[in-house]
Amino acid sequence: MSKTSIAFFEITNAEKKYLKKKFDKNFELFFYEEELNEINSHLVSNVNVISPFIYSNINSKVLDKAKKLKLIATRSTGFNHIDIKKAEKIKVSVANVPYYGENTVAEHTFALILALSRNIHKAYVRTTRNDFALQGLQGFDLKGKTLGVIGAGSIGVHVIRIAKGFGMKVIAFDPNPNHILTDMLDFNYVSLEKLLKNSDIISMHCPYNQHTHHLLNMSNINIVKKGALFINTARSGVIEPQALYYAIDNNIFSGAGLDVFEGEDLVKEENQMLTKNVSVEHLEVLLKRNILLRRENVILTPHMAFDSVEAVERIMDTTVENIFNFLEEKDYHKVI
Repeated sequence: MSKTSIAFFEITNAEKKYLKKKFDKNFELFFYEEELNEINSHLVSNVNVISPFIYSNINSKVLDKAKKLKLIATRSTGFNHIDIKKAEKIKVSVANVPYYGENTVAEHTFALILALSRNIHKAYVRTTRNDFALQGLQGFDLKGKTLGVIGAGSIGVHVIRIAKGFGMKVIAFDPNPNHILTDMLDFNYVSLEKLLKNSDIISMHCPYNQHTHHLLNMSNINIVKKGALFINTARSGVIEPQALYYAIDNNIFSGAGLDVFEGEDLVKEENQMLTKNVSVEHLEVLLKRNILLRRENVILTPHMAFDSVEAVERIMDTTVENIFNFLEEKDYHKVI
């Protein structure tokens, strides 16, 4: 009986060690630290299963090289990095990890909110310089403030729960409202326009797709309540880049906590970037990122909201379960 070959991409040493324990001798495993793309697509020419993370670009050309491919088991909730139409056309199944870090991402959301509301990041930098002055560090209470949650799904609901613990008022925008939750968690669904006008803090928790692309944009950014904090732990594409920079520059946003930002995939390895021939696009993204970094009221984290020990283990376990269930023709988290 031939072995099932599986190629894991964007894998750390710890993840490799964890995954090796889950498969027996009937599987042939390949582990790669880099993402999968057109350049290294030869690596998947003979594998049956591919397991990428979010930075891989599994487009039509990559899929054309994977002649023996049966399953793409992405270790993420989103799957916009996979050409779904092409996969469906060549009869390759796609599985994702729909639930793994609801509380994890919600906790990181509040880490960003608290850092901005109490100027933790500014205070830390000062104290490293042996400066313990309080001037310019005064924060504000979360109690009584209105949190606007855009996307009240599994992560958004955890954010709402935490917010209620702080004594905050919560309003939410979601195209599929669940009114049972409103009674349980004491919040209200409102239109996007009303949320933007009335929120002291806006937090993004919607998926990124054709309906949410540039949901916040230059057409609606000026209706945002002046001085609101903006938090994005979802995807950078849910806000138009021009609108983000405009809102920060014109104090529409008094601060921003961003775990995702435009072109993050291009600058995640800046040192490698600077040793190669760099495109104008790369340089533009790097420049914009550095402009954000110089703003005292902006906090950037490197797409790490999901990254807790427990959440990563849940991702691994669900991915393994998807693979086994697919091979055994059982139910799995099927995208197509």
